[in-house]
Amino acid sequence: MKTSKKKELERKGWKVGSVTEFLQLSPEESAYIEMKLALSKSLQDRRKNKNLTQEQLARLLKSSQSRVAKMEAGDPSVSLDLLVRSLLILGESRKTLAKMLSEPSSAFVS
Repeated sequence: MKTSKKKELERKGWKVGSVTEFLQLSPEESAYIEMKLALSKSLQDRRKNKNLTQEQLARLLKSSQSRVAKMEAGDPSVSLDLLVRSLLILGESRKTLAKMLSEPSSAFVS
């Protein structure tokens, strides 16, 4: 958020902060959520780069289209294990996965 916009909102009585502050997340909880979001976004990007539909990816994963949609949306019911295995099935390397996890997520930037 631009500094000028933040100051304007604060002048109008709004409290401006990060998602982590709002949800009172511990650093560990915040890191976990960021990792899930990074893997979810990467899964969607990789699927699209390979010109696969969610249904086609679901067949590769022996899953359902709705499960793939949940995976890409970062649904809380989706495990990190499932996201990692799905990316490996799409041909991602461990090195690439490590890079995905090391890049900061824009979802938690204040």
